[in-house]
Amino acid sequence: MEVVIVPDAAAGGALIAEAIATLVRRKPEALLGVATGSTPLPIYEALAAKVRAGAVDASRARICQLDEYVGLPAGHPESYRSVVLREVVEPLGLDESAFMGPDGTAEDVQAACTAYDEALREAGGVDLQLLGIGTDGHIGFNEPCSSLASRTRIKTLTQQTREDNARFFDSLDEVPHHVITQGIGTILEARHLVLLATGEGKADAVAQAVEGPVAALVPASALQMHPHATVVVDEAAASKLKLADYFRATYAAKPAWQGSDGTDRRPEGPCRCRPLRAGADAGPRCVGGRGGGNSVPGSCPSGAVSRHGPCPCPVRAVPGEASAAAWLQTRAAPWVAR
Repeated sequence: MEVVIVPDAAAGGALIAEAIATLVRRKPEALLGVATGSTPLPIYEALAAKVRAGAVDASRARICQLDEYVGLPAGHPESYRSVVLREVVEPLGLDESAFMGPDGTAEDVQAACTAYDEALREAGGVDLQLLGIGTDGHIGFNEPCSSLASRTRIKTLTQQTREDNARFFDSLDEVPHHVITQGIGTILEARHLVLLATGEGKADAVAQAVEGPVAALVPASALQMHPHATVVVDEAAASKLKLADYFRATYAAKPAWQGSDGTDRRPEGPCRCRPLRAGADAGPRCVGGRGGGNSVPGSCPSGAVSRHGPCPCPVRAVPGEASAAAWLQTRAAPWVAR
């Protein structure tokens, strides 16, 4: 789990929007799982700004829901389908056909849950899932003591969650008691999980989810078991973290080849050339690869030379990101050939 502490909600939104943009540049048809509520709005605003500026083409991206109220009539302004269409799909210039979600109006709700899980599988799985966290540690609408292996299903909302969501309705009485939510097991199948939390009110939940034991009592703690989970928190939400200084230090030392979407951007294979040893000849050393086999001939961003000419190691950097060369100029890396 990577924990990133940012100054405020706007900074968190910008950071995550860039991670999404990086993913979409690499995989234009990516399936993006979105969350609702006020917390992720800075993400959607920053991402829409990138689309308007031409910094990223999201026209082939797909959007999927995390959860949906049960019983709200179709077209209700606070149904999560309506919210996602209004806050994500339309600002990104996507067609409604690019959107998928569970049917909260279905007569057979359980069948609708099963159908949604199957639809996600048929779509190739979620590439990046955005998450928020409740004051009680819930993700999606997986309330405390939800099974960590749960699938998409119907859940009864706690009184605290209904009170938290009452601000979106005219009164607490209008907040539904039931929802369809992706289960924790379903959520964990996404390739990259990104949780954003802001405000002091989320500080206890964040600390328990990140530094506490993995427990059904704190559903968000399940992210500790995911191979690629990123938790982005502002200073207020990070205020209860015991290891806050460590998280700041690790992010500050994050290598440039590891993109904002977490992708390893080192060469696929080791350099085929023979690097020069210090003192033997002038010139930087060659960057080693991260996999087996020979790399594809190309230009080494470190500017390394060998007795056989320029290093053939490629680095597939994403436009706008710092190159391996820039990073190598300021830091020593364990994969630099010795």
